[in-house]
Amino acid sequence: MSAPAPARRAGRAAAPRARPWTYLSNHGHVLVCLARDPEARLRDVAVRVGITERAVQKILADLEAAGVLERRREGRRNRYRLRTDRPLRHPLEAHRTVAALLGTLLERSELRRLAE
Repeated sequence: MSAPAPARRAGRAAAPRARPWTYLSNHGHVLVCLARDPEARLRDVAVRVGITERAVQKILADLEAAGVLERRREGRRNRYRLRTDRPLRHPLEAHRTVAALLGTLLERSELRRLAE
């Protein structure tokens, strides 16, 4: 005898799980990752954010083009410097800076290191 089928409510199939959403975009998540670890590899950022390495590359290019990120080659690795004085891009938030955003998301020790 086989196991019973999963219970259904009022004869309807169970609803598919909704895709989870977050308050920050992937660009915001990449910023947070690099603020915490400016020497992070693309692979590590991709895993932490939950996106592909190619998506991280595109986001880094966007952030560089916006003047928020500077990439410096050190040996075989990249080191990233965030320009936290840059304004946020959406008109609703343009009166705030990248520093203000990160200030709500990072620990004090991380903020101090970022300011150095």
